[in-house]
Amino acid sequence: MSKKKILIAGGAGFLGSNLCANFLEKGFYVIAVDNLLTGSLDNISEFMGLPDFEFHHCDVTKFVHISGNLDYILHFASPASPIDYLKMPIQTLKVGSLGTLHLLGLAKEKNARILMASTSEIYGDPLEHPQKETYWGNVNPVGPRGVYDEAKRFLEALTMAYRNFHGVETRIVRIFNTYGPKMRLNDGRALPTFLSQALQGEDLTVFGDGSQTRSFCYVDDLVEGIYRLLLSDHADPVNIGNPVEITIKEFAEEIIALTDSNSKLIYKDLPVNDPKQRRPDITKAKNILNWQPLIDRSEGLKKTLAYFQHKLHTTLKSEPHESV
Repeated sequence: MSKKKILIAGGAGFLGSNLCANFLEKGFYVIAVDNLLTGSLDNISEFMGLPDFEFHHCDVTKFVHISGNLDYILHFASPASPIDYLKMPIQTLKVGSLGTLHLLGLAKEKNARILMASTSEIYGDPLEHPQKETYWGNVNPVGPRGVYDEAKRFLEALTMAYRNFHGVETRIVRIFNTYGPKMRLNDGRALPTFLSQALQGEDLTVFGDGSQTRSFCYVDDLVEGIYRLLLSDHADPVNIGNPVEITIKEFAEEIIALTDSNSKLIYKDLPVNDPKQRRPDITKAKNILNWQPLIDRSEGLKKTLAYFQHKLHTTLKSEPHESV
């Protein structure tokens, strides 16, 4: 029997490359596409030359062409951290709109099932806590974060339109804060920033008073949830994340303790529209997918620390950011 073939858009990014590893391990033929705007070939170098892997340098906002059959598509192409999407607002909107349109068209053409990476950011600065999939969100469409939030909200709407109008088999995952190996050191989100600062003996930058909360999910848990959702029969959005909530100040203190650093906390103004709280209600994932996170934060942080220590050593404390 021939192997199932899966296309992973954004396959050289943090989540995309972890998904490539997972699906190769599970016996799939994996095609990764990425324009390398925020992704890196380093993330997938270990797969190059494998008989069941191929990579295409491709911008899904312009076109996507894959010859032959295709069973599954994962759309994980997008800048995903504020440092990226604030620097690349139009590219972010384009990959959520045109990129989504092209990949849905490919799914229709190939009769493939497609899973879309949405985000907890569609909930905005939530007025409901924790956030259930039935919550419609509190998003400022004209604020600086709107380029990412609204791109993902549009992605969800377009996905459901293709499902309802064209009968395309679709899945939507709403991803909450995720961390682990293959994150960029200069990603800009809390965990890579804190780890990079602590490991280099710098003070940790906390925005606001640090009382805002996040819920951190280790990447292996997230990938397993995505795999189960892809193979499920559920078409409506599903939250995948870790419901254990922590304040940013407490999290920064955890990182200092983990790294045995002498770093102190320094405080800066909270960014515009920064969510004050974030925690997934994962009742749906538990009931439908029989999924819940298994790796606690202390274990996940140790694994991530080892990766960051190696990465910092090999890059001599510098990782250039691709220019737009």
